[in-house]
Amino acid sequence: MKIRKVGVVGCGLMGAGIAEVAARAGYPTVVREVTQEVLDRGLGRIRGSLDKAVEKGKLEAAARDATLANLSGSTDFAAFADCDLVVEAIIENVEEKAKAYRALDEVVGAEAIFASNTSSLTVTQLAMNSRRPDRFVGLHFFNPVPVMKLVEVVRTLMTADDVVEAVFEFARAIGKEPVAASDNSGFIVNRLLVPYLLDAIRAHEEGVGSVEDIDKGMQLGCGYPMGPFTLLDFVGLDTTYYIANIMFEEYREKRFAPPPLLKQMVLAGRLGKKSGRGFYDYAKK
Repeated sequence: MKIRKVGVVGCGLMGAGIAEVAARAGYPTVVREVTQEVLDRGLGRIRGSLDKAVEKGKLEAAARDATLANLSGSTDFAAFADCDLVVEAIIENVEEKAKAYRALDEVVGAEAIFASNTSSLTVTQLAMNSRRPDRFVGLHFFNPVPVMKLVEVVRTLMTADDVVEAVFEFARAIGKEPVAASDNSGFIVNRLLVPYLLDAIRAHEEGVGSVEDIDKGMQLGCGYPMGPFTLLDFVGLDTTYYIANIMFEEYREKRFAPPPLLKQMVLAGRLGKKSGRGFYDYAKK
């Protein structure tokens, strides 16, 4: 099948990024949010991102205007009626996602593809909450979506071959590099990344090194663009804690278990850059 029109459920950080790259690639794109206020904020985020790209000389003003012309917003699921691909990018909660799939099933065509941007839940679990498990995939983008090239395409035991082919073609058309991942919690990247981040916290707890020295060690010793604690603050400690709990529930292995310090920091509201303080104090910066 050919993907001609794209829908995105959710216009938060990830949803806005997905809608932006789809619209920039020439796809008519509709994004849906729960209220007009939240929708306006999300669309404003997209406009701000495009304006910044123009200011930096990375995008022509005409291309920005064409992108905005491809983009529309709604608070009604009915706006997805003629979409060929609908990407869900809402909270990592099975029940909330299931509500969205049930609402979509009522209005979207039988051949349309559903995709979830989940980063930790199994796609099979989500697909079984829709009427079309054979036309359901994981499509995991990375933050910030307009910049990061990778997309994990996750098929289940039920996903049809033509769906996988269409999604791979779509990912390439929006300028991404798709990789095939099996349907395990965390897929490829988080399956490897989350234990690394959690182990960095444990190393600090056990006195192996300071936050600054562990970060510097991984940057200069391994050539990483940022150390684990800088990355944790950027991702959000609450997000990492939530994902780690889901993965530990799935695998029951110590490497996925959140360390006590991570739980304490989340409870204390030290969530990283978004709260002003995590492993580093951003108020001072």
